[in-house]
Amino acid sequence: MTKENILVCGTGIAGLATALGLAKKGFQVSLLGPKADTSAAVPDSYHPRVYALSVASQQFLIDLGVWDLMDARRITPVDAMEVYGDGDGELNLHAWQAASISLAWIVESGELERVLQQAVRILGVSWITEKFQRWESGVVFTDTGRALHPDLLVGADGAHSPVRSAANIRHDFKAYGDHGVVVHLDAQLAHQNIALQWFTGDSILALLPMPDTNQGHQVSMVWSMPESRAKYLQQLPNDQRNAMLTQELAAVTGDRLGKLHVRSPLFAFPLTLEGSDMVAPGVALVGDAAHRVHPLAGQGLNLGLADVAELLRVLTDKEQYRSAGDMRVLSRYRRARAEPILAMRLATDGLHRLFASKIAAIAWARNLGMRGVNHLPLLKRFLIGGAAGR
Repeated sequence: MTKENILVCGTGIAGLATALGLAKKGFQVSLLGPKADTSAAVPDSYHPRVYALSVASQQFLIDLGVWDLMDARRITPVDAMEVYGDGDGELNLHAWQAASISLAWIVESGELERVLQQAVRILGVSWITEKFQRWESGVVFTDTGRALHPDLLVGADGAHSPVRSAANIRHDFKAYGDHGVVVHLDAQLAHQNIALQWFTGDSILALLPMPDTNQGHQVSMVWSMPESRAKYLQQLPNDQRNAMLTQELAAVTGDRLGKLHVRSPLFAFPLTLEGSDMVAPGVALVGDAAHRVHPLAGQGLNLGLADVAELLRVLTDKEQYRSAGDMRVLSRYRRARAEPILAMRLATDGLHRLFASKIAAIAWARNLGMRGVNHLPLLKRFLIGGAAGR
């Protein structure tokens, strides 16, 4: 294989996975961006952002050789999921219904970044810690004035992607007017590896199973709520905010996990629906640089890792005489990702719209639909397979 020069801009999970995959495929690859601190995790202290990795994402990380590098004690399998509507709707999904070991695995962002960094160092991937400045006629300029001449520039540089802007790749954006509020909680009762979700009308609450701590059982909260409500919570004194959250969580969950108490700092981020054309001559986007969806299905990182896997496949299978930056090659990548991204975009946005509606007839119908699906094993199996990335 020709040792083509590929530059990956962005050093988060998507960028590290892209660089690692390319290096393992025999491409000459470099990373561009800062190195995050990925020191060993401290017992009972967990990264604020966690991901629900699908079966397909787990297999991709196994193929990259990094899954077994993670501390197994900090990974939690999701064996089942309970979803509650804003009426009497209820949906229960179990891994055994699709003959699967688990529905997903809850993994910390910091732990995944740590093992990916370790792997790219072992493979000797070149890492340029400068910042992307601009892209002109196939040349990348860094903030120090260095000029780089890659055959392909991969933008893995997040939702505000400078690479996307520099390459003039079309990008659409819709703000939901909501924020995702995340915090880890101590739980009175064991979660039993069950992920829980409540649609309340103007918000969506998810509790994800986490490893137990010395304080007892633990879950991670992701609560999508109106921006004004999230900002109000953020500006409250810690004690007052934590007491308010404990009270509101009890009201929504009905003490499904007993009393819940805040155990970590609280963070919030705006929720958006975004998409792009994904490619331009000599440029390909992956992860949040290419698209963002509502987090209610927990599929953002899974979509990004699927981007990486598909880009690796297309570049590995391309004709020898074509450059990695050839638009005929990159168009294959764009076509292959169009359908799964559109499907997830429609599903998450559609669910958000459905449960945000205050029309009584729609509220009745959505809860009726949940009850109906709960009694259809074949449809539940289909839903589980879709979430698993199969």
